[in-house]
Amino acid sequence: MIEIIFLIAIALAWLIFAAVSDWRTTEIPNWLNFSLIIFVLGFRFFYSLFSPQADWGFFYQGLIGLGIFFALENLLYYSHAFAGGDARLFLAMGVILPFSNNWMINIEIFISFIFLFLAAGAVYGLFGSGYFAAKNFREFKKEFKKRHKDFLKLSVPIMAIGILAISFAFVYSMILLYFGIIIFVLPLLYVYTKAVDEACMIKRREPEELMEGDWLYKDVKIGNKTIRADWNGLAKADIKLLQKNKREVAIRTGIVFAPVFLASFLALVYLYFFNYGFFSSLWNSLW
Repeated sequence: MIEIIFLIAIALAWLIFAAVSDWRTTEIPNWLNFSLIIFVLGFRFFYSLFSPQADWGFFYQGLIGLGIFFALENLLYYSHAFAGGDARLFLAMGVILPFSNNWMINIEIFISFIFLFLAAGAVYGLFGSGYFAAKNFREFKKEFKKRHKDFLKLSVPIMAIGILAISFAFVYSMILLYFGIIIFVLPLLYVYTKAVDEACMIKRREPEELMEGDWLYKDVKIGNKTIRADWNGLAKADIKLLQKNKREVAIRTGIVFAPVFLASFLALVYLYFFNYGFFSSLWNSLW
């Protein structure tokens, strides 16, 4: 158990640093994420090698976790659900989370962490976007009305399906009630998030303020070269070119997400030590 406590302590230290860095600079440095992976894998290797109580399963489970989360990280990154820093921090969690030498127990832990992460992320994102909407209420209100008007033709049929499903729920199955509520709310949620994004998350920045990985709002053309507004963000060469030409640009910002990793991990640790039955209940409910 001492090795698990050590893993948790190391993870908490790194996650706190990541949350502070993300909050202050809106960036999680690569060195922080990769150093966590290397340090934890190194600890797993040497603990398995020298501890008389351990076997190589402690090390192998870390590699298996790394492989599983590597696949998930790429899925999240290339589907544009995560930016680079968040994706690599998610990858690092795959090395930490295998607390057992039993791979089935570790799968339960992985699923539990993802469940907690999604739940915490949804609540955090809702409150975070609400804060920005309130802070920039005039711009948000204008953008919301504009987007709702543009989306009205499509949203009315979708919301009608939701109302229909809610009506049938009282006759057939209450599952239709939840389905109907989700269908009804989705168009409004889409318009809300797009309005927050366009009205509250686009900032003008001087070239001296730019950082590697910043997301351009629109393509920028300088002479014969076009700097694309893609998911990878600005490269160092792009920033130098913008600074050389003294070009102010619009940058798409986002809600800092590292605190969600910290909160999810703390919840997982609590459940692991004090309410282990949660893992089995969640696992059984999925099947």
